[in-house]
Amino acid sequence: MDILKSLGHPEEILNLFKFKMGGCRAVMPKLDYESMSESLRTCYLYLNQTSRSFAAVIQALDGELRHAVCIFYLVLRALDTVEDDMSIPLDKKVPMLNNFHTFLYQDEWCFTESQEKDRQVLEDFPTISLEFRNLAQEYREVISDICHRMGVGMAEFLEKKVGSMKEWDQYCHYVAGLVGIGLSQLFSASQLEDPEVGQDTELANSMGLFLQKTNIIRDYLEDTQEGRAFWPQEAWSQFAGHLEDLAQPEKLESALSCLNLLVTDALRHVPDVITYLSRLRNQSVFNFCAIPQVMAIATLSTCYNNPMVFQGVVKIRKGQAVTLMMEATNMRAVQTIITQYSQEILQKVSLTDPSRDKTLHILAVIREKSAWSQSSLPPRTLHLTPMYLSAAMLLAALSWQYLSTTDRHDWLMSVFSDFTGEL
Repeated sequence: MDILKSLGHPEEILNLFKFKMGGCRAVMPKLDYESMSESLRTCYLYLNQTSRSFAAVIQALDGELRHAVCIFYLVLRALDTVEDDMSIPLDKKVPMLNNFHTFLYQDEWCFTESQEKDRQVLEDFPTISLEFRNLAQEYREVISDICHRMGVGMAEFLEKKVGSMKEWDQYCHYVAGLVGIGLSQLFSASQLEDPEVGQDTELANSMGLFLQKTNIIRDYLEDTQEGRAFWPQEAWSQFAGHLEDLAQPEKLESALSCLNLLVTDALRHVPDVITYLSRLRNQSVFNFCAIPQVMAIATLSTCYNNPMVFQGVVKIRKGQAVTLMMEATNMRAVQTIITQYSQEILQKVSLTDPSRDKTLHILAVIREKSAWSQSSLPPRTLHLTPMYLSAAMLLAALSWQYLSTTDRHDWLMSVFSDFTGEL
């Protein structure tokens, strides 16, 4: 039961209860599907089916930007499905990836041979491409350009592994940095954000790289078991002969050293994340961008020096995810969260870790960038009397059990499965 995992965190229990009682609507307002065309409703159906977490934050965006980002996501999900499908031979996959952006303007193009779980976005691509062509020109240009650049990058890495740390950055740029750049350009095109947001591609790239590197770090075991290798060889070869060797119990010390090296590398993007978020003015865009970023730093804090990365699935608690979503609605709160998890990582840094100096340095930079001293941070823990806490926990537990039984088919009930398993 989710609530049991948060017993040591009373604020999470109360936030779980508030979320179940409708607090989710503060950051995820209900969408009016009735006013949409049938094809657009279908696109939102596919959005909810392929990523509940991104569906939640996308549908909270304002105005026409919401539809543009929905279509952007589905186009890239279709492209990613082609890349992931190991049943497609390379001589067929490479030209598909390189030319995928052209399919956006072909009314009837679809692909019905995929074996992937999200194959519906390829099988019914005509519906997605129709809604793409219904978008304003400024949105179409951004989506087509990013799709083209991403497809070319994916094709490049199909036949080569991620070797150097520089190549790791390049791979993450193709699969996630370009998403950050495209989203930023969509924000500016909508006029909900200033042109500067879309023009500063370096900051936008860092937003994507931070999320992607967090995913790659956390998913080590799943990826290696399925024959995928995304940890850069330059990093893991310092500690093992083969990437999969890090999962061996006798290699634990070396594995943790490699893990901490990569977490440290991912953390270097956090100062850019802070700068990027501080420029945002629209509340719905801020929520959309900030929530995944605070989820990511919470996940990195959980992963740092954690043997479970090599033994199973590392997740943040659902109560933790709900609390982050409900709190990360302004810059001060985001800075507080970032400082909190940076401090948690700092407390885990070993005296003997090979990356210790680099880790301490980037954590100091993050603290300075956040510009909040520990003494000035507002408290994030509720101070409750034992009697009140016991009563609140009992009420929350009973309410959660009741609502889970009566409302189990609401998609919001499971929105955090992606946040707590997949960012």
